[in-house]
Amino acid sequence: MSKNKTLVSVKVIKGDINRALKKFKRGIMESGHLLELRERKYYTKPTTIRRKQKQEAVREQYKKTILEKIAEGNTKVSLPTKKRKKKKTSKPQNKNKSEKN
Repeated sequence: MSKNKTLVSVKVIKGDINRALKKFKRGIMESGHLLELRERKYYTKPTTIRRKQKQEAVREQYKKTILEKIAEGNTKVSLPTKKRKKKKTSKPQNKNKSEKN
């Protein structure tokens, strides 16, 4: 764990373990221990981290420019959405099989 994070501790008052657990979970979420644990679960190469950050920055910048154009009154510009998958058409059955039966 990181050196900057403080350890989370909770006192059980009057034997109320549920309340203590609730406080403990909240404390862990706020301190960032759980997030760091999830990040460290798998190793991510530094180049992969940088690539994802760059992709996210490009995406955000693109979104920002599109929204600015829309705010200026350009009605032809719209945000891209996910492409819909084309439905697969069923293949026609072989005519030879139907003629033999």
